[in-house]
Amino acid sequence: MNKPLILITNDDGINAPGIKALTDVVRTLGKAVVVAPDKPMSGMSHAVTMNSPLRLHCIQKTRDYEEYSCNGTPVDAVKLGEKIVLRRKPDLVVSGINHGSNSSVNIVYSGTMAAVIESSILGIPSIGFSLADFSHDADFSQTLPFIKKIVEEVLRRGIPDGICFNVNFPMVNGEAIRGVKVCRQAKAYWEESFDERKDPHQRDYFWLSGYFQNLDKGEDTDEWALANHFVAITPIKVDFTAHHFISELQNWDLNN
Repeated sequence: MNKPLILITNDDGINAPGIKALTDVVRTLGKAVVVAPDKPMSGMSHAVTMNSPLRLHCIQKTRDYEEYSCNGTPVDAVKLGEKIVLRRKPDLVVSGINHGSNSSVNIVYSGTMAAVIESSILGIPSIGFSLADFSHDADFSQTLPFIKKIVEEVLRRGIPDGICFNVNFPMVNGEAIRGVKVCRQAKAYWEESFDERKDPHQRDYFWLSGYFQNLDKGEDTDEWALANHFVAITPIKVDFTAHHFISELQNWDLNN
């Protein structure tokens, strides 16, 4: 039987422990091909490289496994993976395991999830995995059985066109993950500020900082699931249209 072809990427870079853990799981389920940025690209969202050349570096290539780094963004990595490395659509794209949560509004900024959304646009079943622990030495061990099960189910069932999965794991600090919840995205935002400083030449510079504000107390949200030690799976759609507002907007006097 032919093994499924699975493309792996991330936004933390080719050397991040998270992508190593994800690759170890995926290699048990099919032919794994890694194409990931050669340096951290967190917060790049859906950026693509248009004004400088892209380069691929082959790290390893065997019959059942290939690994490449690129000098682009996570979305660049997906495009290069499909068009240059594979020369065909993979059966699945997985991104992560991200060091840090991509729940709620964080998906807007996430390079991890931008790679997944790009793959969905291309008609490829796609899943993003993130752990709510930003540390470099985060413990991914509890996530691995869940990742394997989710990937197996997606390979078996598929995902409808225009939809991808955002999977977030809680940081449990030694406690057991309680299970899986299918969730909606919580309503939240970042309350941001800039730390204003001066360099040795007395020129102004700024560091972005802030804190997360969850405005949503619903028990069907990804934030609730993570706070209560559940894996949160949120189906994400590419279509940004506010369908519920179309009929009202059509009543506006816009043609006179």
